Amino acid sequence: MTEPDFLSMTRASYDAVAADYAGRFRDELGAKPLERAMLAGFAELVLAAGAGPVADVGCGTGRVTAHLDGLGLSVFGIDLSPQMIAVARQAHPGLRFDVGSMLALDLPDGSLGGLMAWYSIIHVPDERLPEVFAEFHRVLAPGGYVQLAFQVGEEPWHVTEAFGHAISLDFHRRQPDRVAELLSEAGLAVRARLLRERDVDGEFPERTPQAFLLARKQPR
Repeated sequence: MTEPDFLSMTRASYDAVAADYAGRFRDELGAKPLERAMLAGFAELVLAAGAGPVADVGCGTGRVTAHLDGLGLSVFGIDLSPQMIAVARQAHPGLRFDVGSMLALDLPDGSLGGLMAWYSIIHVPDERLPEVFAEFHRVLAPGGYVQLAFQVGEEPWHVTEAFGHAISLDFHRRQPDRVAELLSEAGLAVRARLLRERDVDGEFPERTPQAFLLARKQPR
């Protein structure tokens, strides 16, 4: 089966910038208190449900994976880019990181207590999101949680250069209500939403508002 172009372009782009990306965003969570609060709430809910391990899907260099590990979760990372996974393994040798795609997760049905997609659905075209959310539903155990983070907007943003490297990467900005609707259609009921205005000061300025959605698969 021929791989979709967006997967090939996303993999190649992140392979090209992996080392530079790691250096630029290593300390970003330290500057984002609301993000840390969302991650802490997700971790507490997953632990209380006792439903199994957590996959950080689109984990990149593993910084969120390591943060979740520090919150007490049994967590591992999955990313499309072999170079990002190599950086993650070097930076966090005590954690598990695998190469894989959110379109076809190499995980048994109902095997996860939680799934994190922290700024990783942003590279998935709109027409493929239902497929992705169906896959998230498949791998979650009943009562399991999914946490999403993404940029808010209407139009994609195409990037051709980053850190001095030529890339080809689409960032799909979305409206939280539409994403919540698609989650619900996949059997994942939204339990919490946070819409944060863009940061314009500090070390990590942003172009758009940011959205965070927490959803849950129906318990038995």
